[in-house]
Amino acid sequence: MPTFLTNAFRKAATSLLLIVLVATGARVALAWYEARQIPAQALRIVPFQTETGHIAYSIASGKGFSSPFQRDTGPTAWLAPVYPYLLAGIFKLFGVYTLASFFVALSLNILFSAATCVPIFYAGKRVAGLGVASAAAWLWALFPNAIIIPFEWIWDTSLSALLVAVLLWATLELAESRRLLDWSLYGLLWGLTLLTNPAVALLLPIFLAWAAHRTRGYTPASNTFLRPLLAAAITILCCVPWTVRNYIQFHKFIPLRSNFAFELYIGNNENYDDQHRLRPGAITQDREIRRYLHIGETAFMEEEKTKALAFIVAHPRIESWLVAQRFVDFWTGTATPLATFRQADSLWLRFILLCNDVVPLCAFLGVVVLLATKNAYALPVVSVPMLFPLLYYVTHTSLRYRHPIDPVVLLLAAIGVHGMWRRIARKLSRESPNLPSA
Repeated sequence: MPTFLTNAFRKAATSLLLIVLVATGARVALAWYEARQIPAQALRIVPFQTETGHIAYSIASGKGFSSPFQRDTGPTAWLAPVYPYLLAGIFKLFGVYTLASFFVALSLNILFSAATCVPIFYAGKRVAGLGVASAAAWLWALFPNAIIIPFEWIWDTSLSALLVAVLLWATLELAESRRLLDWSLYGLLWGLTLLTNPAVALLLPIFLAWAAHRTRGYTPASNTFLRPLLAAAITILCCVPWTVRNYIQFHKFIPLRSNFAFELYIGNNENYDDQHRLRPGAITQDREIRRYLHIGETAFMEEEKTKALAFIVAHPRIESWLVAQRFVDFWTGTATPLATFRQADSLWLRFILLCNDVVPLCAFLGVVVLLATKNAYALPVVSVPMLFPLLYYVTHTSLRYRHPIDPVVLLLAAIGVHGMWRRIARKLSRESPNLPSA
């Protein structure tokens, strides 16, 4: 290939602008295709028939942050506030349950998802160089789940993926900063993230501790922890108003959201016990929601927590099996990946399933590469897939729950494939002098 073509290809392959444009085009194309298959009346209503949509409806209707299940049940802390308020703002401007509101919310999801290419590119560039950074951004641009989810879920999912990627990038950059303003903005970023998706909180202590450790070489010893403490304090201050609101409404300490007990019971109940002689009725969300409507949020959550913990303590063997099932489900999208792949009825679906199976394996290779090479940025990157899923291993899971860390998983996959390729290339180069000449 001529040199000028090689250079042109390399320039295009590493062009962040081109990657973002392709990512946007792929998501818009999928949304356009899907929207043409669905009646307009369904698009106006169905995507908003979730807890997020119902709370946003209550806010837009002047009833405040309340009623996650459409019926008027009063104040709630079922979700963190950022995305429901964002959706309520869309309802205020473009109408409640209108086609315009759906397309505005969809456009924002596409914007969030495409923009995620930027932080994952720069984080990858710092960790492993331009080639890996470009590969990771391209993977995110074309990853099937990343293309599908902005249309399928009018939820905080796409925004959460963007925020986690930005947090990783900011953490890597912040480790060399002595400016109080940078650390203050970092605290604000964490506050926004926690008020969007509290599950990300497991990463906060690791990110802050790593950044504090890294700054030791750039700051006097007396100031080593000043900046991380400032960032942590600002993060907490961002969350305090919401926590105070929850205490006033429920007379109980609820830092960010209240529904953990419900999620815990959905994944841990007597229906999983084959030896239970008097098995109760199926534990479904519909059945549990009826109880919620009858006794109220606070009492409902207390009952769910008591039942879930009792089951976990009484059934350690079953619980171990459930955790193993959830581990597989979290990383592949199904607890039985091989059977699901064989039963898939289309090539497109099999391609999606194959991507979901291969990416975690490559990401594991990426973890091995970072640790084996003692990469300076290994800890914050590796901690994302190690810590974030823990919450879902004990509750219940789906690929949508994994999506906030998928950009980092794809970065690790790019690192893993690149590391494996370099290892093979070195091995071949060592063997080539011994090959017989033609």
